[in-house]
Order: sequence, then C-alpha cells, then structure tokens
Amino acid sequence: MTYQQIPPPAYLREIVRDFWTMDHDGDAPQSLGPLVDGCPGLIVQQPRGGAFGGHPDKPLPEAFLYGQTTRHIELSASGKVTLIGVRFAPDALKSLFGFHARELTDSCLDFRLLLSKSHAHLPEQLAETETVQGQVDLLARHLFTQLQNERAQADPVTRYAVARMEESSGAIALKDLRDDLQLSERTFERRFERQVGIPPKLFSRVCRFQASLAQMRLRRYDSLSDVAFDNGYADQSHFIRTFQEFAGCSPQEFQKLSNHANP
Repeated sequence: MTYQQIPPPAYLREIVRDFWTMDHDGDAPQSLGPLVDGCPGLIVQQPRGGAFGGHPDKPLPEAFLYGQTTRHIELSASGKVTLIGVRFAPDALKSLFGFHARELTDSCLDFRLLLSKSHAHLPEQLAETETVQGQVDLLARHLFTQLQNERAQADPVTRYAVARMEESSGAIALKDLRDDLQLSERTFERRFERQVGIPPKLFSRVCRFQASLAQMRLRRYDSLSDVAFDNGYADQSHFIRTFQEFAGCSPQEFQKLSNHANP
C-alpha cells in the first residue's frame, strides 16, 4: 500500500487541510479505520478489481462526503483500489455545501447528489486523469467553484474558536473562550455545532487526543504516563479510555503498530 499527502493550493487553505491518495496493490485486506481527527472529508474510490468500505452488505458510494466522526469506524481496502481524498477544515462543510454540519456527523452522503449537471462526471474525470497532481488540481478546481457558487460565509466566531482550541491542543477553558467571544454558553454551542458538527467540548477532547497521538508518532516520550501527563489527562486510565474510543485500539497496541511500521 502506498500513501501520499499533498498540501492544498493557497486559494483553498482556509477550507482544505490536505489532499491525499492511497493505492492498495491487491495484497491482504488492509484496515483503514479512521482515527477521529476533528475534520470532515471526501473520498473518491477508483476500483481496479478491488473494493473499499465497511460491511459488505452496506457498500460505500463511489464518491462520498463524510462528516465528523466521534468514534473509531472500521473500514478496509481489498484487492486493487485507488482512493483520492480531501481532509477539510473542521468548519468547512457549511461554507462549501451550505448545510448544517451536524447532518453528516458519524454519517456520509453520496457525493454525486451534490454535483451539478456540469460536474456530474467528476468521479470519471478523476479516474481518467493520469497523474496524482492532475487529480488533485481537478478536485481543487471543483471545490473552488463550489465555494464560489455556494457563497456561504464562514462564521468568524467558530473559526476563531476552532483555531484557539487546536493551538492549545484542547487545553483552553471553554468558559474563557466564551468570555473572550462575549457569547452565552447556549449561543456558542449552537453556533459551533452548526458549523463543525459536534459540540465544542467534544472537539476539545479530539484536539487533546490528536496532540497525544502526534507525540506518540514522534516518539517524544519515555512512557505512556508521560503522554497522559503532557496532554492534561487526569490519569493514565483516562488517557487509555479516550485513546480506545477515538483510535479503536489501546495506546500500547498503537505503539506496537507504529514500531512495526517504523522500525
């Protein structure tokens, strides 16, 4: 399996975190269960005799938009299949497609249902484009057109709150953030969930988890208790429970998998 991550063009940086492609070469089925990362996304499948999805009785659309995930979901690739994906900014769904982000939380939508007649053949055009960069450029142009056509303004309050929570790795007190924004708790939560799809408290937890995950990937710790302490968990058991909830495995299991992948 080969994986490539590509930064977005400058004109999409406010709504796209990165593009990515993955080629599964037809060896043994590969688990691709996503880790909860606070970002919605888009995945376009290009089967070459293989398949990508979860339960065989519930195949995923060829191209699908997904919202925030609040728990680990087990997906896998088998046979020969190519995926091209977009990881959006946490608050991008409302700006790009105009709907309440909560509508797609822990769910997905056939992307073709959102395509205009002039862009109805986008998945086929992607499959016919020979280079990865060409595919990314094609998808980027479509998203830029979609952004212009939708003309939905990003909520500066939510964008500011997301930035502060990510910068602090989820450590900022939500009361301090609300006071800074001069919003009541109810108003802040309603606006945040409409734009992001999950409550601010849960998003803070996701930011904290992602910070601990990054620390483990970089191997900047001596023991797992260090990771728990550095990221503000009450104790190691609290850290382990959160990790299992969002990653689908324990920190120890993730540690072994990382060591095996990067000896």
